[in-house]
Amino acid sequence: MKAILIAAGMGRRLSPYTDDRPKCMVEVAGRPMILRQIDNLRAVGVTDFVVIRGYLADRLTSALASEPGVRFVDNFDYANNNILLSLMCAAEELSSGFFCSYGDIVYRPEVSAALAQSQAELGLVVDPFFAQVYEGRTEHPIAEAELTDVRDGRVRQVGKKAVPLEQAAGEFIGLWRASARAGQVLRELFAKRLSERGLSSPYGRAARLQVAYLTDLFNDLIAEEPRLQLPIHSVEIARPQSWREIDTVQDLERAHTVVSW
Repeated sequence: MKAILIAAGMGRRLSPYTDDRPKCMVEVAGRPMILRQIDNLRAVGVTDFVVIRGYLADRLTSALASEPGVRFVDNFDYANNNILLSLMCAAEELSSGFFCSYGDIVYRPEVSAALAQSQAELGLVVDPFFAQVYEGRTEHPIAEAELTDVRDGRVRQVGKKAVPLEQAAGEFIGLWRASARAGQVLRELFAKRLSERGLSSPYGRAARLQVAYLTDLFNDLIAEEPRLQLPIHSVEIARPQSWREIDTVQDLERAHTVVSW
């Protein structure tokens, strides 16, 4: 089983912790975020880890040198693109089933276990208790959350400013899983949009495809669902305080008091 870990980001808002290391290597409760992810994914059978590196790539390579099954894909333009383009640096990896994770999250082992047990062809982990995480989170307010509209178990819309707060069933945490067919559909849909529009045209809620979010591709897929017959399903977190995003120094400080798993 394969996992793709998107770990190219600079993490400016986590400075000074990211001055000498990639964002994913910042320690939360004594262990780097990316190693926590690898631990949890290994526990559900992942043996092949594709790490998309960018900022301070050599530091990440050295840090993971002793981890079995880890290989790397480079995002050489990480300073100018965003998470969707970062994922597509590993486009050739999408045609087989895989887990995928943002590089700046930590979560309980049962979160990845629930995702592994899901039968969805394309499943996103959604936290219905998200409002609790944002209590006192002033440097990354709820307006920046990737809120998710879920009806009958299907994701109908997802992303920053894409779903009104009162309509949100939860927050997409950045962890998801795709079947081989789902990965191929995502790869082909992205390639089609790139061919049609180029990197400089708007895409979804992004001013340019070059800086689009992964959720822009998901929303495009949702709009095309009648044609492509590939619904996106929600995999709900079962209890509060099961994950944290580490985007700011405040997030890091707050996570130390919560992360004990």
